[in-house]
Amino acid sequence: MLTRRTLLLSAATVPLATPALAQTLSGQDKADIARVEAYLDGLKSMKARFTQVAQNGAISEGTAWLERPGRMRFQYNPPSPFTLIAAHGSLIFNDSSLQQTSNISLSRTPLGILLADKVDLNGAVTVTSVQRFPGQLQITLVRTASPGDGSLTLIFAEPPMTLRQWTVVDAQRRETHVTLYNAQTGGSFDPILFEQITVPASKEG
Repeated sequence: MLTRRTLLLSAATVPLATPALAQTLSGQDKADIARVEAYLDGLKSMKARFTQVAQNGAISEGTAWLERPGRMRFQYNPPSPFTLIAAHGSLIFNDSSLQQTSNISLSRTPLGILLADKVDLNGAVTVTSVQRFPGQLQITLVRTASPGDGSLTLIFAEPPMTLRQWTVVDAQRRETHVTLYNAQTGGSFDPILFEQITVPASKEG
């Protein structure tokens, strides 16, 4: 079963037991990082289905909307009562079953890296790993000033480069995986998607 803690860990992490250390980047690594920056900067909007898998194997699904800079919505399928919205510099979590809402600063979450106005994977963000597999590129990131805040691994299919998955690791080394599919890029969305945190109750017949 998807829990409130599991859901929050998909977007924000608590300090890692051991801060991640940057590897020595090769020329190929730096070229790939530059390609990732260019790709993410060009990704202005996207709608996709997603599957989320927690460390305990719990699986949930839903629809995600991304509109850079700074806006994203994760709507989980029923019977899950959860919604995540990134907007106005905050990540907002809602549990409609408990009628509870909580907020954290978007700048403290891995999603803040993806939703930045200008994606810069140098300076404020440190790339700790670049891995290549047939048809796939993976890069792992931490925030340079606070590497203990957590790590984010972005997984791209290529060619052409396409964001397919990300993985967040928490303090106990538990991993949460989010996989995107049926993605549609471009266009614009109704602003209410990023403002309406609760799901309207169904009408009684």
